[in-house]
Amino acid sequence: MNLITPYRRLHIFGASGSGATTLGRALSAHLPHAVLDGDDYFWSHKFDEARPPQERARLLREETERHERWILTGAVCGWGDEFKSRFDFVVFLHVPPEERLNRLRAREVQRYGEEALPGGAGYEASQAFLEWASLYDHAGEEVRSRKQQESWMEELTCPILRLEGAGSVEERVAQVLKRLDPRDPREARP
Repeated sequence: MNLITPYRRLHIFGASGSGATTLGRALSAHLPHAVLDGDDYFWSHKFDEARPPQERARLLREETERHERWILTGAVCGWGDEFKSRFDFVVFLHVPPEERLNRLRAREVQRYGEEALPGGAGYEASQAFLEWASLYDHAGEEVRSRKQQESWMEELTCPILRLEGAGSVEERVAQVLKRLDPRDPREARP
């Protein structure tokens, strides 16, 4: 069943491991929106080589222009600032640090297998990534952090739904769909 919502351009983001990509994919079963993963534009070679910011923005701009309705997952703070005015609805995810880091550790092993484990060829890189991800809740705006993302959201003019905690994908989907439903009286629609 597809919900027809007046919101055409959705953005879902939070810290690495918060579940933005998973939520976007799950929502696509209920919404007639294309799902665009910010990582596909950020990386020229996934997780190894980042594209220059202007190229990321250009590629994302071209892709969003191809679709009338889309869900963009993943943070674009800084390099994707031109999209702020295009979002109709934003979902911000915050998962407790311990839960989020556990997810990331498991994801590293799932992605890289034994290479991510002690003694593996990718162990040091995996540990550096996890160290970077652990900074999210306490770092300042100089890195990808909650403080940076909160500041970025202050400039948004669209509705923002904050989902806090480690709820299941199904619970999160239900919460988002409820807010996107044009019959939900909580907010004026665009």
